Amino acid sequence: MITTVTTVTTVTVIAALGLSALISMAAVVTLIGFLVTRELATTGHSGFALRIARFASVGIIPLVMAFAAIVAIRVTGLL
Repeated sequence: MITTVTTVTTVTVIAALGLSALISMAAVVTLIGFLVTRELATTGHSGFALRIARFASVGIIPLVMAFAAIVAIRVTGLL
């Protein structure tokens, strides 16, 4: 019985770590996408380009905060 519980717990922890790594990578890729979109949109002088730049800016701050949390957790794990 104890072996089964230990095995299930180990598999659950490994799956959770894999899921958190996947979510972290998705957040970083999304942040890079928003930053690139904003930079490209700010070079345009049309109203549409400015609206796209403003739209991309909305998601940048929460993603930067998530990125900072990811980095802090990784650095803390290394220490």
